[in-house]
Amino acid sequence: MKIAASERLKKLTTGIFTELANKKRDAINKGIDIIDLSVGSPDMTPSAYVVDALVEHSKDLTKYGYTLKGIDEFNEAVAHFYKKRYEVELNPHDEVLQLMGSQDGLSHLATAIVNPGEYVLVPDPGYPIYEASVTLAGGNVYPMPLLEENGYLPKLDEIPLEILQKTKMMIISYPGNPVTALANVSFFEEVVTFARKNNILVVHDFAYSELIFDSHPQISFMSVPGAKEVGIEFNSLSKTFNMAGCRIGYVVGNPETLSILAALKSHIDYGIFYPIQMAAVTALTSDYSVLDEQVIEYETRRDVLISGLAQAGWQVAKSPATMFVWAKIPSGWTSREFAFTLIEEAGVAVVPGDAFGKLGEGYVRMALVQSSEKLAEAAKRIEQFLRKNNQKPK
Repeated sequence: MKIAASERLKKLTTGIFTELANKKRDAINKGIDIIDLSVGSPDMTPSAYVVDALVEHSKDLTKYGYTLKGIDEFNEAVAHFYKKRYEVELNPHDEVLQLMGSQDGLSHLATAIVNPGEYVLVPDPGYPIYEASVTLAGGNVYPMPLLEENGYLPKLDEIPLEILQKTKMMIISYPGNPVTALANVSFFEEVVTFARKNNILVVHDFAYSELIFDSHPQISFMSVPGAKEVGIEFNSLSKTFNMAGCRIGYVVGNPETLSILAALKSHIDYGIFYPIQMAAVTALTSDYSVLDEQVIEYETRRDVLISGLAQAGWQVAKSPATMFVWAKIPSGWTSREFAFTLIEEAGVAVVPGDAFGKLGEGYVRMALVQSSEKLAEAAKRIEQFLRKNNQKPK
C-alpha cells in the first residue's frame, strides 16, 4: 500500500533545512570539525533555582496526571512578568493562555482563526512556521516585504485593497527572526490603526523580548493603546530562560482570540507536566538580574563575531537584538551556494537566507549559540574561506 502526504503538506518548503542538515552530516562524516551557527537553540542553561524547582516538584508523585491547561500560578506569573518587564497589565484569567512553546500556538492559530481562501499577511523574510501554519489551514499567504532600506518594517499602505478585503490576520515580529530589526512605538501605533480600519487580527511574535542590545527599549505590542482590542502576543521561556526543551510558552492579549485558540487546544493536548509549569513560575517571578547578564553575554558574542568578520573584509551590521546575525553575502553566490560551500570548505554552518522567504535570498543567518572563542574561530575560518575564493563581501 502506498501512502501519500496531503496536498497541503506537500506545499510546505522544507527542502533547504533538510539539505542543510544533510550537508552538515556529510561534513562530519568526512572528519570536518563543524562550528554550528545554524540552529537557534540556546547553549546556555537555566538558572539553578529553576532547575531546583523542577526537581523538587518532580518528587511529588501526585502531580503526574494531566494538568489539562495552565495552572493559575502560571497565568499569574506571566501577568507578573509582563507588569515588571513591560509595564503591561494583564488579566491572568482571560488574557493569558499557556502553550507548549510559542511555536505550538503559532502553528495552530491559523487553523483556529483562518478559513480556507482567506489571507494572512506574513513577513518576508520571516520565521517559517508563519507561512506553514497558514498553508496547513488552507489559507492564502500575502508576503509583506521587509527591506533594509525601510528599516525592515512593512509598508502597510502598499498592500492592495482587494487583498485587505479578504485578510483575516497579519503576523509581525520585533525583534524578529531571521531579520533582527526592532520596531518603535509609532510603528506599533500604525499597526493598531491599520488593524482597526481593516478588521484584521494582529499577531505579534515576541520570542526575543529579553535579548535586546545596546540599551534599546523593550517594547511589547501589548503596551500600545488599543493593542489588546486588535491583537495578541506570543512569547515563551525558550530563549529568555534557556528552557527550550521544556516546551512551555504563552500567548497574551485579546480574550476572544485566546478563547478560540484554547478551544482548539482542548482537542489536541492535555496540558504541560506540573513540575515544568512550576519551574516556569519560578523563572518568571524570581531574580531578573540573570536576564541582564544574559544580554551582556550575547552582546559580547555578537561583537566578537562582527569584529572578526570585519577583519575578514566582511562588513556586517550589528544586530540590535536576538541571538542571530543577518548578513548580506558576497556577490556571485546564491545564499544556498554560499552556505553549503562554507560548510564544506570552512566547517562553519549557517542558514541560507532563502530558507526564510524569497526576499531572504542574498543573506545568511548566523546564530550566536557558541562561546566567544568559538565565534572568533568561526570568523577566522570565514576569513580563510573568503581569501581562498578571492571574495570580499560588499
